[in-house]
Amino acid sequence: MAHVLSTSCCLKISSSSKKSYFKPSNESLTLFSASLTSKTCKSLMPRLVWHEKRLPRKCVVRATTLPTSQEAPTTQSTSGSLDGSNRSSKAKRAMIIGGDGYCGWATALHLSKKGYEVAIVDNLVRRLFDHQLGLDSLTPISSIHNRIRCWKSLTGQTIELFIGDICDFEFLAETFKSFEPDAVVHFGEQRSAPYSMIDRSRAVFTQHNNVIGTLNVLFAIKEFREDCHLVKLGTMGEYGTPNIDIEEGFITITHNGRTDTLPYPKQASSFYHLSKVHDSHNIAFTCKAWGIRATDLNQGVVYGLRTDETAMHEELYNRFDYDGVFGTALNRFCVQAAVGHPLTVYGKGGQTRGYLDIRDTVQCVELAIANPANPGEFRVFNQFTEQFSVNELAALVTKAGQKLGLDVQTISVPNPRVEAEEHYYNAKHTKLVELGLKPHLLSDSLIDSLLNFAIKYKDRVDTKQIMPSVSWRKIGVKPRTITA
Repeated sequence: MAHVLSTSCCLKISSSSKKSYFKPSNESLTLFSASLTSKTCKSLMPRLVWHEKRLPRKCVVRATTLPTSQEAPTTQSTSGSLDGSNRSSKAKRAMIIGGDGYCGWATALHLSKKGYEVAIVDNLVRRLFDHQLGLDSLTPISSIHNRIRCWKSLTGQTIELFIGDICDFEFLAETFKSFEPDAVVHFGEQRSAPYSMIDRSRAVFTQHNNVIGTLNVLFAIKEFREDCHLVKLGTMGEYGTPNIDIEEGFITITHNGRTDTLPYPKQASSFYHLSKVHDSHNIAFTCKAWGIRATDLNQGVVYGLRTDETAMHEELYNRFDYDGVFGTALNRFCVQAAVGHPLTVYGKGGQTRGYLDIRDTVQCVELAIANPANPGEFRVFNQFTEQFSVNELAALVTKAGQKLGLDVQTISVPNPRVEAEEHYYNAKHTKLVELGLKPHLLSDSLIDSLLNFAIKYKDRVDTKQIMPSVSWRKIGVKPRTITA
Protein backbone atom coordinates (compact mmCIF):
# COMPACT_ATOMS: atom_id res chain seq x y z
CA MET A 1 0.00 0.00 0.00
CA ALA A 2 1.23 3.47 -0.82
CA HIS A 3 1.06 6.17 1.79
CA VAL A 4 0.86 9.94 1.52
CA LEU A 5 4.10 11.80 2.16
CA SER A 6 3.83 15.07 4.04
CA THR A 7 5.12 16.65 7.23
CA SER A 8 2.47 14.71 9.08
CA CYS A 9 2.50 11.49 7.16
CA CYS A 10 3.08 7.78 7.27
CA LEU A 11 6.34 6.46 5.84
CA LYS A 12 6.46 2.80 4.96
CA ILE A 13 9.37 1.10 6.66
CA SER A 14 9.92 -2.42 5.41
CA SER A 15 12.54 -5.01 6.25
CA SER A 16 13.02 -8.67 5.71
CA SER A 17 11.57 -9.44 9.12
CA LYS A 18 8.83 -6.93 9.89
CA LYS A 19 7.09 -3.71 8.94
CA SER A 20 6.40 -0.74 11.18
CA TYR A 21 5.04 2.76 10.75
CA PHE A 22 6.06 6.12 12.10
CA LYS A 23 4.20 9.44 12.20
CA PRO A 24 6.53 12.42 12.38
CA SER A 25 5.05 15.76 13.31
CA ASN A 26 7.62 17.97 11.62
CA GLU A 27 10.74 16.98 9.74
CA SER A 28 10.61 13.49 8.33
CA LEU A 29 14.30 12.74 8.68
CA THR A 30 17.27 14.42 10.34
CA LEU A 31 20.77 13.67 9.27
CA PHE A 32 23.48 13.96 11.85
CA SER A 33 27.17 14.18 11.08
CA ALA A 34 29.01 10.93 11.43
CA SER A 35 32.68 10.17 11.49
CA LEU A 36 34.09 9.41 8.07
CA THR A 37 36.35 6.80 9.57
CA SER A 38 34.98 3.30 9.42
CA LYS A 39 35.46 -0.29 10.35
CA THR A 40 35.32 -2.98 7.76
CA CYS A 41 31.86 -4.14 8.73
CA LYS A 42 30.30 -0.68 8.96
CA SER A 43 29.14 1.73 6.28
CA LEU A 44 30.90 5.04 5.88
CA MET A 45 27.56 6.82 5.41
CA PRO A 46 26.05 8.97 8.15
CA ARG A 47 23.40 7.29 10.22
CA LEU A 48 19.77 8.18 9.81
CA VAL A 49 18.11 9.37 13.01
CA TRP A 50 14.39 9.64 13.54
CA HIS A 51 13.51 12.11 16.30
CA GLU A 52 16.70 11.08 18.08
CA LYS A 53 15.78 7.40 17.78
CA ARG A 54 17.77 5.31 15.35
CA LEU A 55 15.95 3.47 12.63
CA PRO A 56 16.60 -0.26 12.40
CA ARG A 57 19.76 -0.68 10.34
CA LYS A 58 18.34 -3.38 8.10
CA CYS A 59 15.39 -1.51 6.69
CA VAL A 60 14.08 0.29 3.67
CA VAL A 61 12.54 3.72 4.03
CA ARG A 62 10.04 3.91 1.24
CA ALA A 63 8.00 7.02 0.58
CA THR A 64 5.57 8.01 -2.15
CA THR A 65 3.32 10.96 -2.78
CA LEU A 66 0.20 8.93 -3.42
CA PRO A 67 -2.88 9.43 -1.24
CA THR A 68 -3.45 6.54 1.15
CA SER A 69 -6.50 5.53 -0.82
CA GLN A 70 -4.66 5.18 -4.12
CA GLU A 71 -2.26 2.69 -5.56
CA ALA A 72 0.46 3.50 -8.08
CA PRO A 73 -0.76 3.25 -11.68
CA THR A 74 0.57 0.20 -13.45
CA THR A 75 0.43 1.71 -16.92
CA GLN A 76 1.55 5.12 -18.10
CA SER A 77 1.93 6.59 -21.55
CA THR A 78 5.34 6.91 -23.08
CA SER A 79 6.80 9.56 -25.35
CA GLY A 80 10.05 10.90 -26.70
CA SER A 81 12.48 8.11 -27.47
CA LEU A 82 10.16 5.39 -26.26
CA ASP A 83 8.50 4.34 -29.47
CA GLY A 84 8.55 1.52 -31.99
CA SER A 85 10.09 -1.66 -30.67
CA ASN A 86 10.96 -0.06 -27.33
CA ARG A 87 7.37 0.86 -26.50
CA SER A 88 5.52 -1.41 -24.10
CA SER A 89 2.04 -1.37 -22.59
CA LYS A 90 3.58 -0.87 -19.16
CA ALA A 91 5.99 1.97 -18.56
CA LYS A 92 9.53 0.90 -17.83
CA ARG A 93 10.66 1.18 -14.25
CA ALA A 94 13.74 3.36 -13.75
CA MET A 95 15.59 3.47 -10.45
CA ILE A 96 17.66 6.65 -10.03
CA ILE A 97 20.39 6.10 -7.46
CA GLY A 98 21.52 9.51 -6.24
CA GLY A 99 18.27 11.08 -7.43
CA ASP A 100 18.48 13.98 -4.96
CA GLY A 101 21.70 15.27 -6.56
CA TYR A 102 22.36 17.70 -9.40
CA CYS A 103 22.22 15.29 -12.34
CA GLY A 104 20.02 12.74 -10.60
CA TRP A 105 17.17 15.11 -9.72
CA ALA A 106 16.95 16.51 -13.24
CA THR A 107 17.02 12.97 -14.66
CA ALA A 108 14.33 11.67 -12.30
CA LEU A 109 11.92 14.43 -13.33
CA HIS A 110 12.71 14.05 -17.02
CA LEU A 111 12.08 10.31 -17.03
CA SER A 112 8.93 10.70 -14.96
CA LYS A 113 7.59 13.21 -17.46
CA LYS A 114 8.41 10.80 -20.30
CA GLY A 115 6.18 8.15 -18.74
CA TYR A 116 8.64 6.05 -16.78
CA GLU A 117 7.79 4.75 -13.34
CA VAL A 118 10.57 6.33 -11.31
CA ALA A 119 12.08 5.62 -7.91
CA ILE A 120 14.78 7.71 -6.26
CA VAL A 121 17.31 5.97 -4.04
CA ASP A 122 19.43 8.34 -1.96
CA ASN A 123 20.97 8.63 1.49
CA LEU A 124 20.88 12.47 1.32
CA VAL A 125 24.59 12.65 2.16
CA ARG A 126 25.23 15.35 -0.47
CA ARG A 127 23.24 17.76 1.71
CA LEU A 128 25.35 16.69 4.67
CA PHE A 129 28.53 17.63 2.81
CA ASP A 130 27.28 21.21 2.61
CA HIS A 131 26.70 21.28 6.36
CA GLN A 132 30.11 19.79 7.06
CA LEU A 133 31.99 22.24 4.85
CA GLY A 134 29.86 25.34 5.38
CA LEU A 135 28.70 25.43 1.75
CA ASP A 136 25.34 26.11 0.15
CA SER A 137 23.73 26.03 -3.26
CA LEU A 138 23.32 29.37 -4.98
CA THR A 139 19.70 28.43 -5.51
CA PRO A 140 17.59 27.56 -2.49
CA ILE A 141 16.67 23.89 -2.86
CA SER A 142 13.72 22.21 -1.20
CA SER A 143 13.86 18.98 0.75
CA ILE A 144 13.51 15.83 -1.30
CA HIS A 145 10.10 15.27 0.30
CA ASN A 146 8.80 18.68 -0.75
CA ARG A 147 10.28 18.25 -4.21
CA ILE A 148 8.42 14.99 -4.75
CA ARG A 149 5.17 16.40 -3.35
CA CYS A 150 5.42 19.39 -5.68
CA TRP A 151 6.06 17.17 -8.72
CA LYS A 152 3.02 15.08 -7.84
CA SER A 153 0.78 18.13 -7.48
CA LEU A 154 1.94 19.63 -10.80
CA THR A 155 1.96 16.53 -12.97
CA GLY A 156 0.03 13.80 -11.19
CA GLN A 157 3.13 11.62 -11.52
CA THR A 158 4.39 9.63 -8.56
CA ILE A 159 8.08 9.30 -7.75
CA GLU A 160 8.89 6.72 -5.12
CA LEU A 161 11.59 7.44 -2.57
CA PHE A 162 13.91 4.96 -0.87
CA ILE A 163 16.18 6.58 1.72
CA GLY A 164 19.25 4.56 2.56
CA ASP A 165 22.84 3.69 1.74
CA ILE A 166 23.64 1.46 -1.23
CA CYS A 167 26.82 0.41 0.57
CA ASP A 168 24.41 -1.46 2.86
CA PHE A 169 23.57 -4.43 0.65
CA GLU A 170 20.55 -5.51 2.69
CA PHE A 171 18.96 -2.09 2.15
CA LEU A 172 19.76 -2.23 -1.56
CA ALA A 173 18.43 -5.77 -1.91
CA GLU A 174 15.12 -4.81 -0.29
CA THR A 175 14.90 -1.81 -2.59
CA PHE A 176 15.49 -3.93 -5.71
CA LYS A 177 12.94 -6.51 -4.63
CA SER A 178 10.37 -3.85 -3.83
CA PHE A 179 10.70 -1.66 -6.93
CA GLU A 180 11.88 -4.26 -9.49
CA PRO A 181 13.68 -1.85 -11.85
CA ASP A 182 14.07 -2.41 -15.58
CA ALA A 183 16.88 0.15 -15.65
CA VAL A 184 19.15 1.47 -12.91
CA VAL A 185 20.65 4.90 -13.46
CA HIS A 186 23.58 5.15 -11.07
CA PHE A 187 24.45 8.69 -10.01
CA GLY A 188 24.95 7.69 -6.38
CA GLU A 189 28.61 8.52 -5.97
CA GLN A 190 30.70 11.20 -4.32
CA ARG A 191 31.33 13.24 -7.46
CA SER A 192 33.90 15.90 -6.55
CA ALA A 193 37.62 15.57 -7.24
CA PRO A 194 38.48 18.36 -4.75
CA TYR A 195 36.37 16.72 -2.04
CA SER A 196 38.30 13.47 -2.49
CA MET A 197 41.57 15.39 -2.05
CA ILE A 198 40.74 17.27 1.19
CA ASP A 199 42.16 14.66 3.56
CA ARG A 200 42.66 10.94 4.10
CA SER A 201 39.20 10.30 5.52
CA ARG A 202 37.46 11.86 2.54
CA ALA A 203 39.72 10.07 0.07
CA VAL A 204 38.85 6.76 1.76
CA PHE A 205 35.18 7.71 1.92
CA THR A 206 35.11 8.50 -1.80
CA GLN A 207 36.65 5.22 -2.86
CA HIS A 208 34.68 3.12 -0.40
CA ASN A 209 31.36 4.78 -1.22
CA ASN A 210 31.85 4.74 -4.97
CA VAL A 211 33.51 1.38 -5.52
CA ILE A 212 31.62 -0.65 -2.90
CA GLY A 213 28.32 1.01 -3.78
CA THR A 214 28.74 0.12 -7.45
CA LEU A 215 29.78 -3.43 -6.60
CA ASN A 216 26.63 -3.79 -4.52
CA VAL A 217 24.52 -2.55 -7.43
CA LEU A 218 26.14 -5.13 -9.71
CA PHE A 219 25.46 -7.94 -7.25
CA ALA A 220 21.87 -6.75 -6.77
CA ILE A 221 21.29 -6.85 -10.53
CA LYS A 222 22.80 -10.34 -10.72
CA GLU A 223 20.72 -11.70 -7.87
CA PHE A 224 17.37 -9.92 -8.27
CA ARG A 225 17.01 -8.32 -11.74
CA GLU A 226 19.36 -10.11 -14.11
CA ASP A 227 17.89 -8.48 -17.23
CA CYS A 228 18.07 -4.97 -15.73
CA HIS A 229 20.14 -2.44 -17.70
CA LEU A 230 22.74 -0.52 -15.71
CA VAL A 231 23.33 3.05 -16.90
CA LYS A 232 26.34 4.20 -14.91
CA LEU A 233 27.69 7.74 -14.79
CA GLY A 234 31.41 7.67 -15.41
CA THR A 235 33.65 10.61 -16.23
CA MET A 236 35.83 11.82 -19.07
CA GLY A 237 38.42 12.33 -16.35
CA GLU A 238 39.16 8.61 -16.46
CA TYR A 239 41.11 9.18 -19.67
CA GLY A 240 43.29 12.04 -18.47
CA THR A 241 44.88 14.17 -21.20
CA PRO A 242 46.83 11.82 -23.51
CA ASN A 243 48.71 13.16 -26.52
CA ILE A 244 46.53 11.10 -28.86
CA ASP A 245 42.83 11.18 -29.71
CA ILE A 246 40.51 9.81 -27.01
CA GLU A 247 38.24 7.08 -28.32
CA GLU A 248 34.92 6.00 -26.81
CA GLY A 249 35.99 3.44 -24.26
CA PHE A 250 38.14 1.21 -26.46
CA ILE A 251 41.12 1.56 -28.76
CA THR A 252 42.42 -0.75 -31.50
CA ILE A 253 46.19 -1.06 -31.44
CA THR A 254 48.81 -3.00 -33.34
CA HIS A 255 51.83 -4.14 -31.34
CA ASN A 256 54.64 -6.36 -32.60
CA GLY A 257 52.58 -7.30 -35.62
CA ARG A 258 49.45 -8.28 -33.70
CA THR A 259 46.21 -6.25 -33.45
CA ASP A 260 43.61 -6.14 -30.71
CA THR A 261 40.86 -3.85 -29.40
CA LEU A 262 41.49 -3.02 -25.76
CA PRO A 263 40.04 -0.71 -23.09
CA TYR A 264 41.35 2.81 -23.63
CA PRO A 265 44.24 3.54 -21.21
CA LYS A 266 43.19 5.35 -18.03
CA GLN A 267 45.13 8.21 -16.46
CA ALA A 268 42.99 9.36 -13.53
CA SER A 269 44.04 12.55 -11.75
CA SER A 270 42.40 12.32 -8.29
CA PHE A 271 41.11 9.75 -5.83
CA TYR A 272 37.64 10.52 -7.18
CA HIS A 273 38.64 9.84 -10.79
CA LEU A 274 40.44 6.69 -9.70
CA SER A 275 37.23 5.43 -8.09
CA LYS A 276 35.51 5.81 -11.47
CA VAL A 277 38.26 3.80 -13.15
CA HIS A 278 37.77 1.01 -10.60
CA ASP A 279 34.02 1.13 -11.29
CA SER A 280 34.53 0.76 -15.02
CA HIS A 281 36.77 -2.26 -14.57
CA ASN A 282 34.33 -3.91 -12.17
CA ILE A 283 31.39 -3.31 -14.49
CA ALA A 284 33.26 -4.61 -17.55
CA PHE A 285 34.24 -7.76 -15.67
CA THR A 286 30.71 -8.51 -14.43
CA CYS A 287 29.28 -8.00 -17.91
CA LYS A 288 31.71 -10.63 -19.18
CA ALA A 289 31.32 -13.02 -16.24
CA TRP A 290 27.62 -12.69 -15.42
CA GLY A 291 26.04 -11.39 -18.62
CA ILE A 292 25.06 -8.04 -17.13
CA ARG A 293 24.10 -5.35 -19.64
CA ALA A 294 25.71 -1.97 -18.91
CA THR A 295 26.29 1.45 -20.41
CA ASP A 296 29.12 3.54 -18.98
CA LEU A 297 28.48 7.24 -19.63
CA ASN A 298 31.82 9.03 -19.47
CA GLN A 299 30.40 12.47 -18.86
CA GLY A 300 32.19 15.75 -19.37
CA VAL A 301 31.78 18.84 -17.20
CA VAL A 302 28.11 19.74 -16.80
CA TYR A 303 26.88 23.32 -16.72
CA GLY A 304 23.54 25.00 -16.41
CA LEU A 305 20.65 24.99 -14.05
CA ARG A 306 17.31 24.54 -15.74
CA THR A 307 15.64 21.71 -17.54
CA ASP A 308 12.06 21.89 -18.77
CA GLU A 309 10.99 20.04 -15.66
CA THR A 310 12.99 21.84 -12.95
CA ALA A 311 11.82 25.20 -14.35
CA MET A 312 8.17 24.33 -13.69
CA HIS A 313 8.19 25.51 -10.06
CA GLU A 314 10.68 26.96 -7.58
CA GLU A 315 10.20 23.89 -5.35
CA LEU A 316 11.71 21.86 -8.20
CA TYR A 317 14.82 24.04 -8.65
CA ASN A 318 18.07 22.15 -8.98
CA ARG A 319 21.16 22.90 -6.95
CA PHE A 320 23.78 25.28 -8.37
CA ASP A 321 27.27 24.90 -6.90
CA TYR A 322 29.79 27.71 -7.26
CA ASP A 323 32.33 26.94 -4.51
CA GLY A 324 35.84 25.62 -4.95
CA VAL A 325 34.91 22.07 -3.92
CA PHE A 326 31.77 21.22 -5.91
CA GLY A 327 31.44 24.12 -8.36
CA THR A 328 32.40 23.48 -11.98
CA ALA A 329 34.25 26.03 -14.11
CA LEU A 330 31.45 27.72 -16.08
CA ASN A 331 29.03 27.85 -13.15
CA ARG A 332 31.78 29.30 -10.93
CA PHE A 333 32.73 31.93 -13.50
CA CYS A 334 29.13 33.12 -13.88
CA VAL A 335 28.74 33.57 -10.14
CA GLN A 336 32.08 35.30 -9.84
CA ALA A 337 31.12 37.73 -12.61
CA ALA A 338 27.76 38.41 -10.98
CA VAL A 339 29.26 39.45 -7.64
CA GLY A 340 32.20 41.39 -9.08
CA HIS A 341 34.87 38.83 -8.18
CA PRO A 342 37.61 38.23 -10.76
CA LEU A 343 37.26 34.98 -12.66
CA THR A 344 39.72 32.51 -11.14
CA VAL A 345 41.66 30.70 -13.86
CA TYR A 346 43.80 27.91 -12.45
CA GLY A 347 47.37 28.22 -13.66
CA LYS A 348 47.85 28.84 -17.40
CA GLY A 349 44.20 28.07 -18.20
CA GLY A 350 44.89 25.77 -21.14
CA GLN A 351 43.19 22.82 -19.44
CA THR A 352 40.70 21.56 -22.04
CA ARG A 353 37.72 19.33 -21.30
CA GLY A 354 34.43 18.20 -22.77
CA TYR A 355 31.34 20.14 -21.64
CA LEU A 356 27.59 19.64 -21.87
CA ASP A 357 24.36 21.28 -20.82
CA ILE A 358 22.35 19.66 -17.99
CA ARG A 359 19.51 19.32 -20.52
CA ASP A 360 21.75 17.07 -22.57
CA THR A 361 22.61 14.96 -19.54
CA VAL A 362 18.97 13.95 -19.14
CA GLN A 363 18.64 13.43 -22.91
CA CYS A 364 21.64 11.10 -22.95
CA VAL A 365 20.36 9.02 -20.06
CA GLU A 366 16.96 8.66 -21.73
CA LEU A 367 18.59 7.57 -24.98
CA ALA A 368 20.75 5.01 -23.19
CA ILE A 369 17.74 3.50 -21.43
CA ALA A 370 15.57 3.45 -24.55
CA ASN A 371 18.36 1.72 -26.51
CA PRO A 372 19.77 -0.72 -23.95
CA ALA A 373 22.99 -2.66 -24.16
CA ASN A 374 22.75 -6.35 -25.00
CA PRO A 375 23.18 -8.99 -22.28
CA GLY A 376 26.87 -9.32 -21.56
CA GLU A 377 27.69 -6.05 -23.33
CA PHE A 378 29.76 -3.33 -21.68
CA ARG A 379 29.54 -0.24 -23.85
CA VAL A 380 31.02 3.20 -23.30
CA PHE A 381 29.62 6.52 -24.51
CA ASN A 382 31.61 9.74 -24.19
CA GLN A 383 28.90 12.10 -22.96
CA PHE A 384 29.71 15.67 -23.91
CA THR A 385 28.89 18.02 -26.77
CA GLU A 386 31.72 20.60 -27.01
CA GLN A 387 35.31 21.14 -25.91
CA PHE A 388 36.58 24.29 -24.24
CA SER A 389 39.69 25.37 -22.41
CA VAL A 390 39.36 27.24 -19.13
CA ASN A 391 40.65 30.40 -20.86
CA GLU A 392 37.99 30.06 -23.57
CA LEU A 393 35.23 29.80 -20.96
CA ALA A 394 36.57 32.84 -19.14
CA ALA A 395 36.56 34.82 -22.40
CA LEU A 396 32.94 33.80 -23.13
CA VAL A 397 31.77 34.85 -19.68
CA THR A 398 33.70 38.12 -19.90
CA LYS A 399 32.07 38.97 -23.22
CA ALA A 400 28.57 38.11 -21.99
CA GLY A 401 29.10 39.98 -18.73
CA GLN A 402 30.18 43.14 -20.50
CA LYS A 403 26.93 43.10 -22.50
CA LEU A 404 25.06 43.13 -19.19
CA GLY A 405 27.13 46.03 -17.89
CA LEU A 406 29.34 43.94 -15.62
CA ASP A 407 33.01 44.77 -15.15
CA VAL A 408 34.46 41.28 -15.53
CA GLN A 409 38.13 40.76 -14.77
CA THR A 410 40.19 37.58 -14.92
CA ILE A 411 43.07 36.54 -12.68
CA SER A 412 45.38 33.55 -12.73
CA VAL A 413 45.61 31.74 -9.40
CA PRO A 414 48.03 28.97 -8.43
CA ASN A 415 46.66 25.69 -9.71
CA PRO A 416 45.67 23.53 -6.73
CA ARG A 417 45.58 20.43 -8.94
CA VAL A 418 48.31 18.29 -10.44
CA GLU A 419 47.52 18.42 -14.15
CA ALA A 420 48.83 19.56 -17.51
CA GLU A 421 47.89 23.19 -18.09
CA GLU A 422 48.62 23.13 -21.83
CA HIS A 423 47.96 19.94 -23.75
CA TYR A 424 46.44 18.24 -26.78
CA TYR A 425 42.81 17.21 -26.36
CA ASN A 426 40.55 15.64 -28.96
CA ALA A 427 37.90 13.25 -27.66
CA LYS A 428 35.42 11.34 -29.82
CA HIS A 429 31.71 11.62 -28.96
CA THR A 430 29.60 10.18 -31.76
CA LYS A 431 27.63 7.28 -30.29
CA LEU A 432 24.97 9.32 -28.48
CA VAL A 433 24.53 11.56 -31.52
CA GLU A 434 23.97 8.43 -33.60
CA LEU A 435 21.24 7.42 -31.13
CA GLY A 436 19.50 10.76 -31.66
CA LEU A 437 21.04 13.27 -29.24
CA LYS A 438 20.15 16.84 -30.21
CA PRO A 439 22.72 18.94 -28.35
CA HIS A 440 22.13 22.28 -26.65
CA LEU A 441 25.37 24.01 -27.56
CA LEU A 442 26.82 26.76 -25.43
CA SER A 443 25.63 30.13 -26.72
CA ASP A 444 25.72 33.76 -25.70
CA SER A 445 22.05 33.58 -24.75
CA LEU A 446 22.65 30.63 -22.43
CA ILE A 447 25.54 32.38 -20.70
CA ASP A 448 23.33 35.47 -20.40
CA SER A 449 20.70 33.31 -18.75
CA LEU A 450 23.20 31.85 -16.30
CA LEU A 451 24.56 35.30 -15.49
CA ASN A 452 21.10 36.73 -14.92
CA PHE A 453 20.25 33.84 -12.65
CA ALA A 454 23.47 34.38 -10.70
CA ILE A 455 22.69 38.10 -10.41
CA LYS A 456 19.20 37.30 -9.11
CA TYR A 457 20.63 35.18 -6.28
CA LYS A 458 23.90 37.02 -5.69
CA ASP A 459 22.88 37.89 -2.12
CA ARG A 460 23.22 34.18 -1.36
CA VAL A 461 26.85 34.05 -2.49
CA ASP A 462 29.45 33.43 0.20
CA THR A 463 32.55 35.02 -1.31
CA LYS A 464 34.79 33.08 1.11
CA GLN A 465 33.91 29.93 -0.84
CA ILE A 466 35.01 31.21 -4.24
CA MET A 467 38.77 30.69 -4.08
CA PRO A 468 40.17 27.15 -4.30
CA SER A 469 40.95 25.73 -0.87
CA VAL A 470 41.95 22.13 -1.60
CA SER A 471 45.49 21.30 -2.73
CA TRP A 472 46.37 18.01 -4.40
CA ARG A 473 49.93 18.24 -3.04
CA LYS A 474 49.01 19.15 0.54
CA ILE A 475 46.45 16.42 1.23
CA GLY A 476 47.17 14.95 4.63
CA VAL A 477 46.17 12.32 7.12
CA LYS A 478 44.33 14.46 9.65
CA PRO A 479 40.68 15.40 9.08
CA ARG A 480 40.55 18.94 7.80
CA THR A 481 37.93 21.67 8.01
CA ILE A 482 38.45 23.85 4.97
CA THR A 483 36.19 26.79 5.81
CA ALA A 484 37.24 29.75 7.95
